[in-house]
Amino acid sequence: MATLSIRSYSRQTKGHSHKYNQLVLPLFGVINIEVGSFNGKVRPGECVIVKAEEVHYFAAEEQAKFVVADLATLPDALVTTENIVFSITPPLLHFLSFIEQQLKHQVNPQIETLMDETFYALLSEQETYQHVDQRIRKAQEFIEGNLAQSHSINELAALAFLSPTQFKKLFKQQTGQTITEYITRLRMEKAQALLIHTDSPIQIVAEIVGYSDHSAFSRRFTQHFGLPPSKVRR
Repeated sequence: MATLSIRSYSRQTKGHSHKYNQLVLPLFGVINIEVGSFNGKVRPGECVIVKAEEVHYFAAEEQAKFVVADLATLPDALVTTENIVFSITPPLLHFLSFIEQQLKHQVNPQIETLMDETFYALLSEQETYQHVDQRIRKAQEFIEGNLAQSHSINELAALAFLSPTQFKKLFKQQTGQTITEYITRLRMEKAQALLIHTDSPIQIVAEIVGYSDHSAFSRRFTQHFGLPPSKVRR
C-alpha cells in the first residue's frame, strides 16, 4: 500500500536515496529529475518511478506541487517496466486532485487508508507507456477532451506542430497505435463506462463518443467487446 503526501521542492538541485520506492506525480508545475537513465522534466499527467536505494537528483519551481507516494512494494507492472516516466490514466489523474483536497482538508486515518488503497489499485491497472513527447501528449489531451468530434490527421498534426507524415509516425511510435485505433479505443472504453455506470440511453452514449449513427456505433462496440451495447447494461 502507498503512503501519500503533498510536497513542493526548491529550485536548488538536491540528491538523495531512500530505502523505499517512491512515485512523484505533478499536480501543477514540473519537476526536473535525474534518475536511472532519465534526465528531464516530468509534467502533470505523468509519473516518475524512483526505486528503493536509487540515487536521484531533483529541482522544481517552489510554487509547483506534487503528490508523492512512498511504497514498500511496487505493482508488478512498475517493477518490470523499462519506462521510468510514463503517462497516467485520466481516472488516476483526477484522483490526484481528490488526494490533494482531502489531505489539505483534515487528518482522517480511515479515509486516508481507503485513499491509499484506491491509489494503489488504480496504479496496479496502469499501463506504463513510455514518456510521451509533449507534442503527442497535447494531441492526446485534445482527443480525450473532444471525443464527440471527428478528428483529421491534418488538424491533429497542426496542433502538434508536425507535418501529417511526421505526426502519424511519431504517434505510432509513442502509443503503439494508429490515430484511428487510439481514438476508437478511447471511444469504446468511454461508451462501456457510460453504459455500465449511468442510465443514459444508448443513442445518447453513441453521440457522446462521436457516433451519430446508432447502428454504426452498435457494430463498432460489438466488434470491440464481443457484445452489443444492450448486453453490457447492468
